[in-house]
Amino acid sequence: MPILTGIEPKKVFEFFEEICAVPHGSGNTKQISDYCAAFAKERGLKFLQDGSNNVIIWKDGTAGYESSAPVMLQGHMDMVCEKEPDCDIDFEKDGLRLRLENGIISADGTTLGGDDGIAVAFALAILDSSDIPHPPLEVVLTVDEEIGMFGAADLDCSPLRSRIMLNLDSEDEGVLLVSCAGGVSAVCTLPVKRADAEGVKLRLKIDGLTGGHSGVEINKERANANRLLGRALNELDKIVSYDLISANGGLKDNAIPRASEAIIAVRADDVRKILEFAEEYNKIFGNEYHISDSELLFTAEKDGEGTYRVLDVDSKKRLISALVNLPGGIQRMSLDIPGLVQTSLNMGTLKTEDGAAVMRFAVRSSVGTEKDELVSRLTNLMTLLGGTVECMGDYPAWEYKQDSLLRRLMIEVFKEQYGREPKVEALHAGVECGLFAGKLPGLDCVSMGPDMKDIHTPNERMDVASVQRTWNYVLEILKRLK
Repeated sequence: MPILTGIEPKKVFEFFEEICAVPHGSGNTKQISDYCAAFAKERGLKFLQDGSNNVIIWKDGTAGYESSAPVMLQGHMDMVCEKEPDCDIDFEKDGLRLRLENGIISADGTTLGGDDGIAVAFALAILDSSDIPHPPLEVVLTVDEEIGMFGAADLDCSPLRSRIMLNLDSEDEGVLLVSCAGGVSAVCTLPVKRADAEGVKLRLKIDGLTGGHSGVEINKERANANRLLGRALNELDKIVSYDLISANGGLKDNAIPRASEAIIAVRADDVRKILEFAEEYNKIFGNEYHISDSELLFTAEKDGEGTYRVLDVDSKKRLISALVNLPGGIQRMSLDIPGLVQTSLNMGTLKTEDGAAVMRFAVRSSVGTEKDELVSRLTNLMTLLGGTVECMGDYPAWEYKQDSLLRRLMIEVFKEQYGREPKVEALHAGVECGLFAGKLPGLDCVSMGPDMKDIHTPNERMDVASVQRTWNYVLEILKRLK
């Protein structure tokens, strides 16, 4: 049963709820792409759906705007799929269960996908309208932004005429983003060998962390579950002999992992030592992260006894060394823009397979050479440990444009509507503006959006009143771009 019916702007929330009913996690975008293509076809709008599932929809300018310069509205269709451990949602086939409380929209037990479903809803509502004045529009909806901006990277931009772009992929009302970091996904693979070992099986688990977006929230110094797990395994190795069966944590390379787990096998006589170790390090971690991750919990529990395929001694040693020594978090702050993270990386996922351990990093920097240097550091250490690094989804930084007419207009409209100056900022997280600016010379673009909190976590929520104000702001910008 719809729960957003009747909320203004009606069309925006109607489309947003329809989007939330369609599975659209990164890498699973065919259904949402088909939904957008069907929307255009039903309304007789020219559209293009490419092989990557990106969708472009064109609409002529309204009366008086026919000869105006075309404007691009841009956002992405995919969402980060995170959920609480007890949530039964299957992101591959289920829609979200929306909640509305006190003017705040969230999803029951999962991420909301307001990042960037609200951009798609805005664009469709404008395309669907007959009374909103606007120049000729090129609505560009990309896929797989959350896992490396692969859709934008694959997009053929030759059909696009716009050199003015409004990107709707920001989460702070009143903040105009005018520059962002470049980034790359670095996949570190460490070959491992296995052997048989007997013992009592225990699960060491780090859980309850805050997590969040590895670009937007990296400056908040939140704990990374994978790194803490590596630290725990390293310290435990000094106390007792154990065999490592597996180590796994995190779901996306661009989300700070909230949980990580190692399965080990030990002699029965050593079980008590490990349980005591977990109690001690639960206190240590809790003390170190009592502000950023107050719900952090490190536990150990028995889970059977038998013979297991474990990492051999050398493989275990090399994996723990990688987890402890591969860099992570903030590497450098900007000296040009106070408070801006310049360079960072995040070990978003850790997975042990039969023959390899794989660690995926989101590497970011607004200085291209520093991004390259971080990848080089990863490569050097992985080479010493007998592993490899593969980079994918490399995207450029979005450089600040000194003479932006769009930025000046948006500042002017904001002051009129809000009675105050907007914040004009650079962002450490990547947005697709950099890719489009690289493909469309002379592109003038700004990124903005309504208030959303705790994106990329099950606590994600979106403010209805902020959506309403942002909607009116976007409409006035389009009206002025005559």
